[in-house]
Amino acid sequence: MTLREVKVGQTAKVVKLTGTGPVKRRIMDMGITKGQTIHVIRVAPLGDPMEITVRNYELSVRKADAEMIEVELVEEA
Repeated sequence: MTLREVKVGQTAKVVKLTGTGPVKRRIMDMGITKGQTIHVIRVAPLGDPMEITVRNYELSVRKADAEMIEVELVEEA
């Protein structure tokens, strides 16, 4: 599943980045790397962008970029 499919309030772990070149580098520069957990805070009314928390800071990510981030859901206790 991709980050775009994660619903508000859910937490996911990054499994793989599928982008290439400068796009992948930009995503990694934002702190989204393999193994990091991402919490979806909110999504704009039209679905773009989505606001997430990664590495203890808030970040807005476009749908196109969220499609390039493969994740798996994390079960919270």
